[in-house]
This record gives sequence, C-alpha cells and structure tokens, in this order.
Amino acid sequence: MTTAPSTLADIPGLIRVETTTPADLTIRCAEMTRDSYPHQQVYGTYCTIHQHVDCPPEAAFDYLRQGHHLEEWTFSLREFAYTSTPGLWQGDDRLAPNTRIFGRVVANADAMTVDYHCAWDQGDTLWMIYLMRVVPASLVLGRPGSLITWTNCRHPHYVRNPHPSLTPGPERPWVGDYWDLFYAGHTIEMGNLRAILEHRHRNGLAINVPPAPAQSVTP
Repeated sequence: MTTAPSTLADIPGLIRVETTTPADLTIRCAEMTRDSYPHQQVYGTYCTIHQHVDCPPEAAFDYLRQGHHLEEWTFSLREFAYTSTPGLWQGDDRLAPNTRIFGRVVANADAMTVDYHCAWDQGDTLWMIYLMRVVPASLVLGRPGSLITWTNCRHPHYVRNPHPSLTPGPERPWVGDYWDLFYAGHTIEMGNLRAILEHRHRNGLAINVPPAPAQSVTP
C-alpha cells in the first residue's frame, strides 16, 4: 500500500524525503538540538516522565488499574471511598488543606493503559487527566520488567479554577499553582511506585493489596 503524493501536495510545511534531502534534514535537526532547554519549553504544556521498573508488565498494569493503590504510591491521595455515582470515587488530596479529589479509572488491558480522570472539589467534570502506560521492557529496552510512562496535559483549568465557589477557603492554593513542580513531584511519586513494585516482586510478595472495607460517601 502506498499513499498517492498528490494527496499531500497542497499541505504546506511538510518535511519529507521527496522535498528535503537527508543532509538538509540533518542540518535542520542539528539547529533544533540544544545542550539545555528552559523548563517552560519542555514542561510548560505537557509533562511526561518515564521509568524502568523491575516488575512484570502484567503485574504492574494490574496494580495501576486498581485505583485504591494510589493511596500507596502517590504523595498525598488518601482515604478513598466510592460515591453514589458508579465508578466515581472521592478522597482527600493532602497536598492542600481540606481538599477533596474525585476520580475514576479508565483502563485498557490490551494496550496496558491506565488513565486517572480526576478533579479537585467536584466530580461532575473530571478534567485532570493522568495518562499512564505500561510497556514490556523486553520490547523497547531489551531487558526484563516494565517501562512505565506518565503524561499530564496542561488543561486551561490548571490556570484558573473553574469552580471557585467550591474552594474550602481563600487560603487554599489551587492545583495549577503547582504545575511548574509537576515534573519533580511526579518523578518522586514514580520513585514510590517503582520501590513498591520492585520490593514486592523481588521478595515474592503479592503485588496487589486488598482495598479497605467498602464505604461510600455523598459527593
């Protein structure tokens, strides 16, 4: 199967071998490459981190897809309980005082993706999306274990709280105030995730822990 070149002829700005020599491409790439990059340029809109974990990918995915494990490896998410809305849970984000976080887990076993759809203060619009994927390290790194990636996108609500009336008090910071620290903070949490998975795997322990007794809350 081939694509007819005519289907691309009217699209400006394409850089393809038909119009650019490999030597010119190399020059262009060199011009785009820097020894260092401003933090804002790299993490201003998208924040992606990745980590090799010495744990089988199927076990890592199964751990991540069970939302209550966020209480183990995240820095501040605690006290999850299900709401009256199926699949929606509520917990405390102790990063800020008196802050409720709502969320649901969207997982795909075939692709081993786990997305956490979350929001502070309310559960009607879950706009804080944490995109995670588990890849067999044997495929991409030629070694056992898992490659775990985690991406956040800077939704406009990170800049401005869409529900200021739900804020518990004027002194409470907004989650978007922390955006410039997302790379560092999430790297620390990924370190927690790696430590838990590797400790249990290497010591022959059960990777998953059962959730606390079922409870429910009213949003």
